[in-house]
Amino acid sequence: MAEVATWPRLAAALSAATGLHVASEPDRSVGGGSINECRRWPSREGPLFVKLAPAERLPMFEAEAEGLRELRQAGRLRVPRVLGHGAVEQRAFLALEWIDFGSASTRSETLLGEGLAAQHRVTAPDFGWHRDNTIGSTPQRNTRDQDWVRFYVDHRLGCQLELAAVNGYRGRLTERGALLRERTAFFFEQYRPVPSLLHGDLWAGNWAADASGNPVIFDPAVYFGDREADLAMTRLFGGFGPAFYAAYDSCWPLEPGAGERRTLYNLYHVLNHLNLFGGHYLSQAQAMIDRLLSVAGS
Repeated sequence: MAEVATWPRLAAALSAATGLHVASEPDRSVGGGSINECRRWPSREGPLFVKLAPAERLPMFEAEAEGLRELRQAGRLRVPRVLGHGAVEQRAFLALEWIDFGSASTRSETLLGEGLAAQHRVTAPDFGWHRDNTIGSTPQRNTRDQDWVRFYVDHRLGCQLELAAVNGYRGRLTERGALLRERTAFFFEQYRPVPSLLHGDLWAGNWAADASGNPVIFDPAVYFGDREADLAMTRLFGGFGPAFYAAYDSCWPLEPGAGERRTLYNLYHVLNHLNLFGGHYLSQAQAMIDRLLSVAGS
């Protein structure tokens, strides 16, 4: 939590980073997830949404800012505009456009599905991205690779399984996880994904409808990958209705085998939750690995 005494120094740094005439302190706390402190900060030009974290997290904010700019450049969905970022008094900050949110409707979900399908049509020559970022607060490695299976095995499953071992989750998870890494190519024998622009962390808490009912996406973990990875995560925790899926499918239907690959992609996020929040995700991760190995004939 930022100390009240630091507000004027933070305000000066915000003004320098954004070029705006910000108030000497924020007017209230706002929701923004469990990782960062978030504030509504008035300025002469209008309010800002400001994330605050310890100074060592500035690279995380810099990567988030680049991800937001990447998504805004695609122009398929509304994305908060990055106003500035920096660090002062051992506090890192990220200042974004303030957006007033309203209630999501069937129309909002339809527009989200159509917009996401259009965003996924934005492609790159390779999987990955030009820089690493984070998934939650966990480092996410985005080393570019033209081979999707190798990218996913090494930089998604491999990274999380290795971190789980460091965190003490060895034994069966390590052994079965290593076997799954060897068998992952099975799920792509008849399917060749293209490197699509992904949000990367698309659960229900990372989108909302603005005051006009138009969808807004935020808090990304951007990279270029299989579009099915974004769709898979929308189903992991729920919160997306039939209109969203119908709209996406009308624009770009999923390929055969997407159901099995959904489990493969969501395993990455379940392992990440295991590493972030502890062992109650262990049995879920093990069950997912067993199910995938059963499908792959192992």
